[in-house]
Amino acid sequence: MIQKTSTNKLLYALLLGIGSGILLGGLAPEVGVALQFLGDLFLKALLMLVVPLVMASLIVGVTSLGDVRRLGGLGGRTVLYFMSTTALAVLIGLTLVTIIQPGIQPGIQPGVVAHEGAPPGGSAGELQPAPTDLGEQPQTLGQLLRQVLLSLVPQNLFAAMANTEVLPLIVFSLAFGAVLTTIGDRGQIVIRFFQGVNEAVMAIVRLLMWTEPIGVGALVAGRLGQAGGFSGFWPELRGLSAYAATVVVALLIHGAVVLPLTLRFLGGKSVWTYAKNLGTALTTAFSTSSSSATLPMTMDGVTEGNGVSPRTASFVLPLGATINMNGTALYEAVAVIFIAQRYGIELDAGHLFIVFMTATLAAIGAAGIPEAGLVTMVIVLKAVNFPLEGIALILVIDWFLDRCRTTVNVWGDAVGAAVIDRLVGSDNARGTDQGERSARA
Repeated sequence: MIQKTSTNKLLYALLLGIGSGILLGGLAPEVGVALQFLGDLFLKALLMLVVPLVMASLIVGVTSLGDVRRLGGLGGRTVLYFMSTTALAVLIGLTLVTIIQPGIQPGIQPGVVAHEGAPPGGSAGELQPAPTDLGEQPQTLGQLLRQVLLSLVPQNLFAAMANTEVLPLIVFSLAFGAVLTTIGDRGQIVIRFFQGVNEAVMAIVRLLMWTEPIGVGALVAGRLGQAGGFSGFWPELRGLSAYAATVVVALLIHGAVVLPLTLRFLGGKSVWTYAKNLGTALTTAFSTSSSSATLPMTMDGVTEGNGVSPRTASFVLPLGATINMNGTALYEAVAVIFIAQRYGIELDAGHLFIVFMTATLAAIGAAGIPEAGLVTMVIVLKAVNFPLEGIALILVIDWFLDRCRTTVNVWGDAVGAAVIDRLVGSDNARGTDQGERSARA
């Protein structure tokens, strides 16, 4: 109840901040521009958290699995399921946003973005040729793969941290966390250190979320002010309807088509009955936009209502609330490509591939708290060197989409519990049968 009350207060404050930003930027454009620096400060605070958030959360996520050499059927299949469904969700999002192109608007010159050195929210007159992380754009699949593989390993890890090079930090953190689980008590000391770091970073994220109403309101006001008020911003508001529809349709495809088919054919469950018994959990997920706060109700609905083994549920669901963010990964992929389209960035296979990889892996580091996807979106934008100030384009509608993607996150965790329970149960049954036959022999 406390968690839900706090979340509702944050939602009301966020809506108030957005409404105030719309009024200030629309009716007094010069005031909106003057307040832009508060939004810039909020974005810089988000960017400040990227490196510690990526490294600590991924290391903790991997080490929570236990010794990676002894994962067995339950652990190995759970991780494989989570990574597969998350990657599929990202692919659905990328496909839909590329086909619909909600960010393509009349009058936007292609091939330019705000210069990386310019402050967030810089005026259109300061636009410069789009920078790129890829150097010469790859012309063949082989060149593309070679370039991406080279970018995964930094020559200097600390330089990668200083430059916020996200992909190599993700790879290093996954490998470092896996190795920590294999070196016994000495590894446990380091694991506890990173658990403390992760909890501290999460506490900072929660505190930062309470400043979000001011930061978001300032960003919205500044964006409206730069556009000259309501008249200049109206085309962007209309563009958001196409963006929101793209996200919702993509979430529906994944949540109402892909996951139910997975539940029916791999989990062996009736989709309607399973969903009905999870009604309380899914409603709570939508109302709180927090998969962590929803976890007790998800556990109850999966085990008591749907007959999933408590052993499986107690492993799969808490892990899923940490590393399985289907909806968040899908949303981030759509949002990043939408921002690129609005800035007229010409997308190629290299950009799409890096967005696919980063959105899939960054979802592991997304905290199960409201608006945490906003933090990990910075990670994806940095990976492809797209303008961070583009986040201001989507903040007006993000509070609603956050609830939609959280509901899909929780639904994906619950479906995963049924699938893993059936697969592991089949293995156990086969092992029992073989043991009985050996004993009779």
